[in-house]
Amino acid sequence: MADRTARGAADRQDVTVLEESWQDHAHELYRGWRETGGIRYVRYPGPGAVEGWVVTGHAEAKALLVDPRLSKNQAVQRFGQQVGLTQGPGAAMFSHMLNSDPPDHTRLRSLVQKAFTARRTAGLRPMIEKHVDGLLDALEAEGPRGGGRGGGGTAGEAELISQFALPLPVAVVFDLFGASDTDHEILQIRGNSLGGGQGDGEVSVFTAESMLAYLRALIALKREHPDEDGLLSALFAAREEDGDALTEDEITSMAFLLFVAGHQTTVNLLANGIHALLAHPEQLAALRADRTLVHGAVEEALRYESPSGLASFRYATTTIEVNGATIREGDFVQICLLGADRDPAVFADPDTFDIRRPDAARHLAFGHGIHHCLGAPLARLQAEIALTRLLDRFPGLRPHEEHEARWQSNPRHRGLLSLPVHL
Repeated sequence: MADRTARGAADRQDVTVLEESWQDHAHELYRGWRETGGIRYVRYPGPGAVEGWVVTGHAEAKALLVDPRLSKNQAVQRFGQQVGLTQGPGAAMFSHMLNSDPPDHTRLRSLVQKAFTARRTAGLRPMIEKHVDGLLDALEAEGPRGGGRGGGGTAGEAELISQFALPLPVAVVFDLFGASDTDHEILQIRGNSLGGGQGDGEVSVFTAESMLAYLRALIALKREHPDEDGLLSALFAAREEDGDALTEDEITSMAFLLFVAGHQTTVNLLANGIHALLAHPEQLAALRADRTLVHGAVEEALRYESPSGLASFRYATTTIEVNGATIREGDFVQICLLGADRDPAVFADPDTFDIRRPDAARHLAFGHGIHHCLGAPLARLQAEIALTRLLDRFPGLRPHEEHEARWQSNPRHRGLLSLPVHL
């Protein structure tokens, strides 16, 4: 790998500039980077793209995910100055724990964990099952064309992202917050919804601002009429021992994070998992024969096709040496979860999809360290219920013969654009 110890104009000549279609061969690309040091200086395509280091080796990624020399708070400030993230009324919605460092992060995470407990997540199972069954009922109601239900006609077709993988987590998040069913379309945001290169890689500033009034109105409503089991009401009630609580802006920003992260990751997990199973018939047959394999199938889906391609931006506060490369103070750093989870140093035969893989849970799909995804148990629960009931309801599920996997262009996400199937 080229020597990048000098951070001058010559170093900029070493920038790897990716073309628009890079996602179609992302695994091949990241494999090459792992084999040449596991770290590369990159500019992803698109307006407003920011150059920075991308780390693809599992060991390096895991170490840097917990390295205090990489700041989240400064990353969002510096990045925001370049793309307008720190401007306008929606900017405050990005001031949440994912974008903060200790001690602010410690305080915010502690307060949110008091509300977002494992018990609360486990108690959501009946609600998730209700939503899954409702969506499957809607798919089944269309029936085989020409023969009615079970009538021997042509198998019904469906697009499983728009009709299943996307509406499920949106409905779950809305129930979690006690929001109206009629408002679901507000939050059906995916990684390709960025506009004009603005935003933090999740949603654009424009999108954030359009959600701000809705979230504030919902928060005000729940303050006046709290839910006994609602998450917003639990966030209001969360207190530290010294009486410290979340401020109004912090609750708004946290609601935004939980709304967006609470469904985007799960959409990709569901769609990627179903796609991987359909592309590997022997694995699908094993799961159909033994439903106890569903937990392993979800973990392998997370490893094999991580729903988050890149972790959010980090900012180097000092010099860091990584495998012969010198990350200088002021550099942006991104951890490539998609690349790290196919590292052969950790996973044997990493490009093989195996739902019985014994070490699949070593993946970094939900991050690592203090920023490990708070909603990971909820995403796993939704995926396990959804996969089990989908296969129970449609044992003949198969891919549409005209389907060609196309991926979102946003490097932050690893998500299919569509998933047409025969039911």
